[in-house]
Amino acid sequence: MAEVLAAVDALAEDDLTAMSGPQLNERVRLLLVATNKLAAHLARAVQQGELAQAAEHDGAKTMGSWLRGHGHLSPAAAARLVATGRACEQLPAVQAAFLAGAVTGEQVAAIAPIVSAENIARAAAQGVDLGEVDAAMAVLAAGKPHRELTDVVAGYLARLDPDGSEPDPTEGRRLHLSRHADGSLSFRGELDAVGGEKLQAALESLVQAGRCAGDERTCGQRQADALVQLCDTALAAGSLPVLRTVKPHVAVVIDLEDLADPATGPATATMGFGAVISAARARWIACDSTVSRVVFGPDGAPIDLGREQRVADRYLRRAVELRDGGCVFTGCGAPTHWCDVHHLVHWLDGGETDLTNSALLCERHHTKVHHGFRVEPHQDGRWRTWRPDGSEIRTGPPLLQPAA
Repeated sequence: MAEVLAAVDALAEDDLTAMSGPQLNERVRLLLVATNKLAAHLARAVQQGELAQAAEHDGAKTMGSWLRGHGHLSPAAAARLVATGRACEQLPAVQAAFLAGAVTGEQVAAIAPIVSAENIARAAAQGVDLGEVDAAMAVLAAGKPHRELTDVVAGYLARLDPDGSEPDPTEGRRLHLSRHADGSLSFRGELDAVGGEKLQAALESLVQAGRCAGDERTCGQRQADALVQLCDTALAAGSLPVLRTVKPHVAVVIDLEDLADPATGPATATMGFGAVISAARARWIACDSTVSRVVFGPDGAPIDLGREQRVADRYLRRAVELRDGGCVFTGCGAPTHWCDVHHLVHWLDGGETDLTNSALLCERHHTKVHHGFRVEPHQDGRWRTWRPDGSEIRTGPPLLQPAA
């Protein structure tokens, strides 16, 4: 691997500005082949890691979660890489073309549904030779555009089950949320007919109730406002499931000076799920909210907490959430509402129930820490994690790791 990395580093010495168009095209083609080959070996390693449960070595449950936390991949990219590795194991011809650099990881991911358990069973029931399908897909992926490949795969899957039973409509429900740099949210999804009818019925009641003379909002704007109102109503009712002893609520953290200052103050306040908003927006939310005081010491840790209620667990948890921001186990990105407050020194061993002896850990990693793993705060403010054998868990490329 050191030789591979050195060869890649050597490419940086080439002067691309001195190359002609044809030379650059040829270089791109060769780099695509090299990228495909490396991606194929990565998929193989991920698949073997899945079989060997390698993620457990670093406290992760699956290779998908390991890739998100340690490889810094998005959830979609991590899932696609895992699916690619699984498909390659069952499609040797496709894997050979992938290793040769003739097929991309995206193409293998498009082919992957062919070897799902249910589709393999359907193919066997109809006498389909999976080896022939594998060989045909390898040739098709290497020689045809991506769209043509996906069309062929879709046609193959449709022919496998032309008269299948009515599927469970709820299995097709999907909702994906994507937060942007400015804190705004985009979402996309699919609902079955019944689920869609329920959503439309709820939104339409609010859309119609909110219409008035002179309303110039578009239909899309009215429906978006209705969706937010639906959430407002549910949150205000207080009937939603409790998350870690706290009712679901909109949380905003802002300095007292910024809250009192009449200036707009862009990118000043932080919301519970990580979005950053202006001070003006935070003041608008505070008009109809409960305000709690948290005083921070010179080291940035909360030292004095205004008590909204007398129950100590709630305000201590708030302090830990403000300080940690989520699960502190290395490689984990679980949000605060997935987490427990863990005693670094167990209370049975004399540990205090206070901020300095607390750490936020998701349920899985809370269990791991009680079975040999260890988390500790570092003097630079970072949390560090050690395995049961005493070795430290680190994320990211090894060459970029800071000195111990």
